Amino acid sequence: MRPDARRTTLADIARAAGVSVATVSKVVNGRGDVAPQTRTRVQELLHQHHYLAPVFRHTEAVESPTIEVQFRGGLKSYVAETLEGIIDSASESGASVVISKASGAPHWARDLVSAGRRAVIAVTSVYTTAHLNELARSGLPLVVLDPLHLPDSRIHSVGATNFAGGLAATRHLLSLGHRRVAYLGGPAMAVCNQARLHGYRAAMEAGGVPVPDAYTRPGEFTYETGLLGAAALLDLDESPTAVFAGNDEIAVGVVEAARARGLRVPEDLSVVGFDDTSLARMASPPLTTVRQPLREMGGAALRTALRLANGERVDSHHIELATELVVRASTAPPRTVSPERG
Repeated sequence: MRPDARRTTLADIARAAGVSVATVSKVVNGRGDVAPQTRTRVQELLHQHHYLAPVFRHTEAVESPTIEVQFRGGLKSYVAETLEGIIDSASESGASVVISKASGAPHWARDLVSAGRRAVIAVTSVYTTAHLNELARSGLPLVVLDPLHLPDSRIHSVGATNFAGGLAATRHLLSLGHRRVAYLGGPAMAVCNQARLHGYRAAMEAGGVPVPDAYTRPGEFTYETGLLGAAALLDLDESPTAVFAGNDEIAVGVVEAARARGLRVPEDLSVVGFDDTSLARMASPPLTTVRQPLREMGGAALRTALRLANGERVDSHHIELATELVVRASTAPPRTVSPERG
């Protein structure tokens, strides 16, 4: 829209729809007392005219902005802990948060605008070009938390130092004396998985340790991937003595797969996870894992979303917070090798 272009008003929409301005206002504000056919007609016109509610014109501050937080899939430990960070930060900032499952409904972003949302935070959700175009038309800023795909220049994202985490996890296993170390990860094309895998490979190469093709297996960030992937690894003629898992859920699946075969962790198989969710602390044995600062990441996403909603400039499109190796009881030297000293 050109700076001098005339903005569409509620009166314009009302005339085009053949209804009163009051009816259009009810649709914009999410009121329920409008006939379904009328609501649909008004929403279509709002979309066609790229109408933005006054709150999105940034002409005055909003005392209690509302941020939509969307996630896909089940409410797992990873998602729950990031949500805690978002909610805590929102409470400190005087903002409100609405949590929902990612939607593929037509004009979903325009409906969020009509409901008064100021920005969207996506947790473990995949946004297509169509999604991004819809958001751009609506004027809603988007912040993606731990993006699965390479960030689009139109969005902002918050993540962690996944490469450094993969490097630290693998170096830990090598320092214990392991040389047969496998990586069992998430989706092959996920950015975070690729970074963890590259960190693993970098550590193995630096240690002069070859990586057989069968030692790196993609999957999903699920317990089932740990079960099935570990079973395949343990079936190899020369099975690994240690597994670096792409997240804590996979790691717990690896532990169970080992237990089902009569193997002990860490005496017969060392296992390292990633995330440091409550699952890692409650596992048996408690997992050595790479800590992602999940709550801090959620807080950073919320603060970034608020700045964008207020029309402020954000210097970096991507924020990375530091990871940290947390050593617990699921790793130990292999039976025949003593750990390196120094």
